Amino acid sequence: MWQTVLIVLLLFGMAGCAPANREELAKQVLAIDPEFNAVLEKYRDLSSRIETYQRELALKRSTTERAIAQMRKDLAVTAASVRAKTAEVKKRMEPDQKRLQLALSMSSEELQAKRLQRASLGRSIAQLKKALTSKDATWTDQERARQQAQLDEMLRDTARFDKEMQVLKEHLRILKIKLLLIKL
Repeated sequence: MWQTVLIVLLLFGMAGCAPANREELAKQVLAIDPEFNAVLEKYRDLSSRIETYQRELALKRSTTERAIAQMRKDLAVTAASVRAKTAEVKKRMEPDQKRLQLALSMSSEELQAKRLQRASLGRSIAQLKKALTSKDATWTDQERARQQAQLDEMLRDTARFDKEMQVLKEHLRILKIKLLLIKL
């Protein structure tokens, strides 16, 4: 026991001094306590294992970092390839999209034209009704019948315009849905 205390004191005393040769220190301790050789062997074995584990970790780290770098390069190449393929596939839908856009534009213009015609017709009907109901009108029965026939014709045109506009609105709705469905 006193030998172990002496060894510990010797080690602590030397620890405060300049760094000494480890082998020389081991010889000094073993000269005093030869049984300490088993502890030193155990220390050397464990130290060797730790160094092996650290080398394995360093090797695994460098291998993993190289693999990660390669995977990043592969990912960048794959991403660029996918973007190119996606753009090419989207181009295949362009003719259908353009066709539907054109049909939508033309139908919108047609609906707008019909609305303008309908509004003009509505104003003409209002004016004609006002003229027919006016007490100041000095029309003959024949002129009044002709004006009434014209009003009836205008009302039929109004009903036709309303029906055509309803059909166009439904057509526009369907075109918009079609465009939505094929949008990539």
